Amino acid sequence: MNNMQLVSIIMPAYNCERYIAKSIDSVLAQTYTNWELLIVDDCSTDSTADVVRSYSDKRIRYMCNEQNQGAALTRNSALREAKGKYIAFLDADDSWMPEKIEKQVAFMEQNGYAFTYTAFHRTDKPLRISGPRHITKMGMYAFCWPACPTVMYNREKIGLIQISDLRKNNDYAMWLHVIQKADCYLLDEDLFGYNKHQGSVSDANPFTLLKWHYILWRQEMHYSKMGALYYTFLNGIAGLYKKIRYRSKIA
Repeated sequence: MNNMQLVSIIMPAYNCERYIAKSIDSVLAQTYTNWELLIVDDCSTDSTADVVRSYSDKRIRYMCNEQNQGAALTRNSALREAKGKYIAFLDADDSWMPEKIEKQVAFMEQNGYAFTYTAFHRTDKPLRISGPRHITKMGMYAFCWPACPTVMYNREKIGLIQISDLRKNNDYAMWLHVIQKADCYLLDEDLFGYNKHQGSVSDANPFTLLKWHYILWRQEMHYSKMGALYYTFLNGIAGLYKKIRYRSKIA
């Protein structure tokens, strides 16, 4: 592929010595080679640093927070350091398919899209998850359709995204800011494997999930109590719709 644009991959890391090598290896296996991987260690207390430092590829940039900050502020730090035209995200316990970057960059450049996401599959069960082909501002307000490691956006068109110190729903907060600049489009190909671990957001009970949504709309989006309650209710309804409409078993 000629004229490859630089893609900056944002990877926050915290106590992920068991998983991060597989994630890094999935980046190294990409058919698209013009990337930088920005790993920001949020003061891990295990051997995460040793695992990352065992890689000699100069495209991998390792940084460490001076104190534990959480995923939101850790992603903020990496985004400030990013140099690429395109921004992509990969959690330290997940992995991409080899053609993920190549196919998504091509999809964006051929169509002039500035904000995209892809379908993905669960690695713990035969389940494929996609979403709407075109998400407008109101569509994104209704629900967080994209999984974080499926997203890519054009930094030159979107600009620098920084969010507040949200302990939960921080990826959704980012998409709510990005959607102000560009609609989001689905590349309906399975290009990412989601590795669910105990304690993940999806393990929380429905009332806890709704509480986190309410905090998002109040703290990050600065809505009134009534406005936050409205969008929290809408998020709950749309979440049920997604389970019915956009999840399918893999044969």
